[in-house]
Amino acid sequence: MQATKTRAAQRAPVRASRTTAVRCVAKGFTTVEKQNPYAEELRRNAAYIAQRGKGILASDESNATTGKRLASVGVENTEDNRRAWRELLYTAPGLGQYISGAIMFDETLYQKTRDGRQFVDVLLAQGIYPGIKVDTGLQVLPGGRGETATQGLDGLVDRAKAYKAQGARFAKWRAVIKIGSDGCPTTTAIHENAHGLARYAQICQEAGLVPIVEPEVTLGPGDYSIEETAYWSERVYSHVFRMLNEYEVMLEGILLKPNMILPGLDAPVASPKDVAKYTVRTMRRAIPPSVPGIHFLSGGMSEEESTTNLQALNEEYPLAPWSLTFSYGRALQSTTLKTWAGKPENWDAAQKILVALAKANSEAQRGAYKGPHPVPGGGRILQALRTGGSGK
Repeated sequence: MQATKTRAAQRAPVRASRTTAVRCVAKGFTTVEKQNPYAEELRRNAAYIAQRGKGILASDESNATTGKRLASVGVENTEDNRRAWRELLYTAPGLGQYISGAIMFDETLYQKTRDGRQFVDVLLAQGIYPGIKVDTGLQVLPGGRGETATQGLDGLVDRAKAYKAQGARFAKWRAVIKIGSDGCPTTTAIHENAHGLARYAQICQEAGLVPIVEPEVTLGPGDYSIEETAYWSERVYSHVFRMLNEYEVMLEGILLKPNMILPGLDAPVASPKDVAKYTVRTMRRAIPPSVPGIHFLSGGMSEEESTTNLQALNEEYPLAPWSLTFSYGRALQSTTLKTWAGKPENWDAAQKILVALAKANSEAQRGAYKGPHPVPGGGRILQALRTGGSGK
């Protein structure tokens, strides 16, 4: 009988009293975050780039794309002309008051000014952290819908280490999600791009680079509504963050670069108030508060529209847990390039317009933009290009 009672006691579950604390800790438990020697640096750098009142200058266009921009103002696409154009941007006096990071292309990261200073050092002297585009472009997915997946994971481990050694503090990877036609987006496209973003972010954090995660629900042809863009954006971002968690990406050490919520190019242009309403709602539903900064892309908006919409976002949600700010390319560069046009005598004027545009968006980030805008008016960039215009 005694043996039977003993065996029963061995099988019985252990119950803790109200005054007894029971801790179950897996032997040797650890996390990728704890193992990463760059964890604190990643948090610090992400917070610095996302600081209030500043944004990112996106100057990571490929050589081919830069060549098209230069050709639009009559400048030949040569390495020295590309270098001169980036030097004009990075040496603009006072730019560091409004810009905390600059995304560079591979070639540009290793280039120097005319007087021999590394671009990386020039930027850091202004308090601007250098970043690097690490994806290698888009590949069309099977299915005939024109959806794409982003390439560039092959060799990224070694490239990320080399970029870090050259002075880069952060990286960028752009995924494009097509909506509004042909049953897009498909589950395949969402899953493929979410996986690519997560694996890229994991690799970059392992190398000590803050990853900018850019799931762009792209502004394209069609008369789809702002509500439809909001629906798909929320769905895409939710999948992306699920995969980031699966890959144990430290959210305090990333930045997000999403689209603002806009209707299709053939629909009426939404008011800044509506853009802010749907964009803020989408971010609140899908983006964890641990992410330091949400750096919106200009996504085909005119220079003035990019600023007024950013102002509206910060009026809509002034106490947002993340910095609602900008990572603009054409919205900072377009008029700057037209003003320069490759002529030395226009150098100072071009730098002044760049700084004025950066200042306007800095004010918008703080909810303090009053106008007038340095470049008033202007239409949608992608709409102009699609209908044969020159665009901006």
